[in-house]
Amino acid sequence: MGKIKKVYSIPPSYLKIDFAKENNMSEYFVIIPGLFILAIVSGMLGLGVAFASVPFLGLFFSDLVHQVQPISLLLNGITAMFCVFGFAKSSFINWRKAIMLAIVTTFFAPVGSYLAQFVNQVYIWYVYFISVAYLAYRIFKPVKRKTGEGNFRLVIILAIPISVLSGFLGVGPGFLLMPTLIVAGFEPKMAAGINAFAVCPPSFSALIPHLSTAYWDTNLMIPLIVVGAIGSFIGARITSLYLPGKKIKRLFGILMVVVTLYKIYTLMR
Repeated sequence: MGKIKKVYSIPPSYLKIDFAKENNMSEYFVIIPGLFILAIVSGMLGLGVAFASVPFLGLFFSDLVHQVQPISLLLNGITAMFCVFGFAKSSFINWRKAIMLAIVTTFFAPVGSYLAQFVNQVYIWYVYFISVAYLAYRIFKPVKRKTGEGNFRLVIILAIPISVLSGFLGVGPGFLLMPTLIVAGFEPKMAAGINAFAVCPPSFSALIPHLSTAYWDTNLMIPLIVVGAIGSFIGARITSLYLPGKKIKRLFGILMVVVTLYKIYTLMR
């Protein structure tokens, strides 16, 4: 416990949740099904769940860097992994491109995570909200594109700053890589499959700088991992087999913006 006290910029009593000590067991019945729903919708887009779980978990945990980000990064890697299984069953992954992209994102994501340890958490939230606005714009007002082989060289170049930013935010790079792949000309379902594989390794590499300072609740983490894995696989299979991407993307955008707006409200109270 001594290590944790040293790294907090705020007293441990500021933490909203300690399930074991504060008997907030009822919160389980909100967080676990909520994460399951987010995992399904994220899985439909080939995203890890972190970009949606950061504002969602931020409603219950007050420490962004030492609680919300480590949990979200771990969940992001696991949910992305099960997305890969879902899309691979329908051959929606270009493995060569996915591996090349994963190498770039895995190398640069920890840079952002390391920087986050030294930046005021309020400023991290500001960057997060700007990123939400960018993603919402891409979802609701997409750039016209010609689908085909896609400009993969452009994607690789843009993946470097995207990976650093995502590590800084603790969300994994998928939320920006997905619209980047689509704008670069990749067919949406193929983009989702490539994206799912590419965001899995950097989620774990970005977690490394957090390991010595993270505050874990193992009683909560196990069910979150289970429902996240199941939900993301279900979401990937739904998109692969049944649903067009356009409506699902808009649903995801609405869900994410609503949760984020509520988080802004809680910060301003």
